[in-house]
Amino acid sequence: MNTVLEVNNLSKTFTLHQQQGVQLHVLDNISFSVNAGECVVLHGQSGAGKSTLLRTLYGNYLPGAGSIRVLHRGAMTELVGTAPRQIMQVRRETMGYVSQFLRVIPRVNCLDVVSEPALLRGWSAEQASARAADLLTRLNIPQRLWSLAPNTFSGGEQQRVNIARGFMVNWPLMLLDEPTASLDEANRQVVLQMIGEARAAGSALIGIFHDKAAREAVADRSLDIATREMKHVA
Repeated sequence: MNTVLEVNNLSKTFTLHQQQGVQLHVLDNISFSVNAGECVVLHGQSGAGKSTLLRTLYGNYLPGAGSIRVLHRGAMTELVGTAPRQIMQVRRETMGYVSQFLRVIPRVNCLDVVSEPALLRGWSAEQASARAADLLTRLNIPQRLWSLAPNTFSGGEQQRVNIARGFMVNWPLMLLDEPTASLDEANRQVVLQMIGEARAAGSALIGIFHDKAAREAVADRSLDIATREMKHVA
């Protein structure tokens, strides 16, 4: 199998400066790998560090120790300690991230928000708009909203715009932070189908799913954050 991500002895500690410097050891010597076409689901109680792990992999948090190596431009590339421009290059070309919240520039319309990852890859405006329109239609975002800024949308609509943006292009590695949370059943099924399509196209995925049915639908293996144990999902 083609390994896309290798994590070794990854640790992350937060220092609470407003509470006399109390230290929270959130991640402790986490090691695992993910292969192309595989989905690894993160397991653990609320507060165990699942979202922290995704944010650390994406470079939003600096790890205290350890190694994060990603298959980028045909070679395993170390992300810990690398230059910010290298992180941004990996984010443009290799690693997609569907967070729990949509963060966009005010007044940029919905279609442009979703299209941006493709435009950064060099797609034409026509190609990007067509792909964005297809995803927004699948996710039941009414066409009358496409020309409006998504920061005016409801929470559920913003979540679906965020998902459309995340699946706009094919990513070798995708990080998914509760992509089906708060969705109705119809839209939840659409997202699960999109995850299946990404796996079939060879993406490696790491996800957080509090919905048991969603976990069982997509997971090949699960990683328990607390015990650091990886298990195959039947």
